[in-house]
Formats: sequence, structure tokens, C-alpha cells
Amino acid sequence: MDASLVVVEARWMWYRRRWRASVFSTLLQPLLFLIALGIGFGSLVSASPATGGRDYLDYLAPALLAAAAVQNAVTESTYPILSHFKWRKTYHAMTSAPLTPAGVLRGELLWITARLGTAGLAYAAVAIPLGALSIPGALLALPFAVLTGLAIGTPLIAYAASITTEGPKFGPIIRFIVVPMTLFAGTFFPVSQLPLWAQPIVWATPLWHGTELCRAAAFGAPTIGGLIVHSGYLAAVTAAGILLAARYYRRRLRV
Repeated sequence: MDASLVVVEARWMWYRRRWRASVFSTLLQPLLFLIALGIGFGSLVSASPATGGRDYLDYLAPALLAAAAVQNAVTESTYPILSHFKWRKTYHAMTSAPLTPAGVLRGELLWITARLGTAGLAYAAVAIPLGALSIPGALLALPFAVLTGLAIGTPLIAYAASITTEGPKFGPIIRFIVVPMTLFAGTFFPVSQLPLWAQPIVWATPLWHGTELCRAAAFGAPTIGGLIVHSGYLAAVTAAGILLAARYYRRRLRV
């Protein structure tokens, strides 16, 4: 068996006993946003150029797919990684066997990718009956949502792998980066409604690029230029996060 699959198996064995704790963040939270804002608030919003001429529910649903991927990536890439290094020492036990730090990291990336994919499918399975997404649109948007989650998750994996001291580490990142990014990166309203000075900040966030890709895929209107720019940006951030994470994994797990 590939060493990376051993890591995936270990994460799956842990998750299948505790999956109920993740139901809210994985499925119920984006579903509540979809119902409360897309259907409830959306009934007060008329289709306009700001929503691409679409109902607000249709406008919101693919963006929530990307935003949910970001939330799930943050969950999987922070405390679980730190725990394996600092408290449970799982990684040290794995690399005492014939597993390399690169294999351990590869397994984590495979697991997180699988979690993002299955969480996205669960969201789509609820959004499609509500009329918020079409089946082809959801399937086309899902890979972009996963890529968006990885663009957030891989730098967080690197950061979690670098932590050696005690104390709160992820709270400020979630409060001052993840939450504002979710609110202002085009999920709920067009970025053009923000002040001019704030728009370039939003354009630098992975979630904005992911939202643009998911909406274009869900609406069946992607452009070659948009695919190249947005996908290229997310892939570059993901690659940089993986390279940095690999460096810290090698440093922390030398045997």
C-alpha cells in the first residue's frame, strides 16, 4: 500500500467515529445560509445586473459552494495537523515506520481533497432539489470549489506544521482573515459594491477567484481568460503552500 494511503486510512478511521461533529460545518451551515439568504432574503432581491440577471438564490448557491470548501479546509488544515505534530505525535509514529515526511503530507492532502469533494457533493445534493443548482452546473463547479479549499488549506497546513509553542494560534486567522474573506469576497454581493480601495484586497483572496470560477461553471458561462487567470492563481497559491508545508514536514519529522 502507498504510504500516503496509510495516512488516509488513519484519518478515515478517526473520522467515521466522529463524523457527527462535522455535520453542522459541512452541510447544515451552508444549507442554512442558502435557505435564510437565498430563499428568505432573496425573495426581496430582484434579478439585476448586480446578480448577472439571475435570481439571488441562483447567484448565491455556487458562491456558497466555494465558501463552504474554504470553511471545511480551515477545519481540516489547522488543529488536526497541529495535534498530529504536538500532542498526539501521530506523525512521529508514522515516520518511525517506513513512511517518509513527504508520504505523510501527501496522505493529508489526499484526505483533505476527499473531504472537500464529498462535502461539496453533500451540499449539491441539497441545493439541487431546492432549485439553487443544476446537476451539470454543480458537477462543473465542484472541482473549482475543491481547488479553492486547497488554496486556503495548504498554507494553513504549512503554518500548523511550523508551530512549536503553546497558546492560541488559529483564532486570529479565522477572525481576521477567514471570516472577513467570506463576507466580502463576492459571496453575498458583487465586489464592485465595495469602496475602490478595498477591491484590490478582495481580488488577492483565493475565495474571490474560487467564487468567480464556481459561478461561471454553474451558469455555464466560463471564459478561457477567466479559467486561466483564476485557476492559475489558485493553483499557484496551492503549490506554494505545498512546498512550504513539505519543508516544515521534513524539518519536524527528521528520523
